[in-house]
Amino acid sequence: MSVEQAFDRGTAARLAMAYRPRRWFGNRWNYFYSRTKLATDPLYPAVAEALRGSSAALLDLGCGIGLLALALRHAGIELPYRGVDFDAAKIAQARRAAGRTGLVGVDFEVVDLARGLPGHSGSVALLDVLQYLDPGAQARLLAGAIGMLGPGGRLVIRSGFDDGGARIRTTSAFDRFANRLGWMKTPPQRYPREDELRATLERAGLRSHFRPLRGNMPFNNFLVVAERD
Repeated sequence: MSVEQAFDRGTAARLAMAYRPRRWFGNRWNYFYSRTKLATDPLYPAVAEALRGSSAALLDLGCGIGLLALALRHAGIELPYRGVDFDAAKIAQARRAAGRTGLVGVDFEVVDLARGLPGHSGSVALLDVLQYLDPGAQARLLAGAIGMLGPGGRLVIRSGFDDGGARIRTTSAFDRFANRLGWMKTPPQRYPREDELRATLERAGLRSHFRPLRGNMPFNNFLVVAERD
């Protein structure tokens, strides 16, 4: 599978079954959300490939309902995984999905990143998180994530970049809509600029690779993979 493509519809449907309700009349929001997300967003195959070959434990900051954990195990990535998010309802869904599918070496915790980062050494994922923080909070989170990189660890970031174009306006409109729906607890605050993030990683002594990660979606998303020289 190309890392520019999402999962095929069959795979997305199978993985999404982890979020089906216990009873036929239950809420199917997470099931349909995850099925659509996995079938349309190239993020998860791309992150799996970015982490392939590393055995460093992964901390997923802002893990949501745990889709990355499912995708990594499906891709044969068996590194220890820990996901944290401040939304307790999403963490409950992540734990339920992991238990239902028998994921091993996976843990989820409720953590408010605004109050501090958990202890960790290894790889770090920051996927669609930075835009929900103001510039100061973005800088603190990036510094903390960089400080967690252990031997063989990789920092994997997905974010929209503010370049003033139509794609970033579409990205912002979608994120604001997700906030109005209640899926995201806060609206977007500020999208980082590509040159600023490059400079931050370079000052930290990291070697980084930036590339667009849009697939067939209209957003201005990029994948960044950084590691120590």
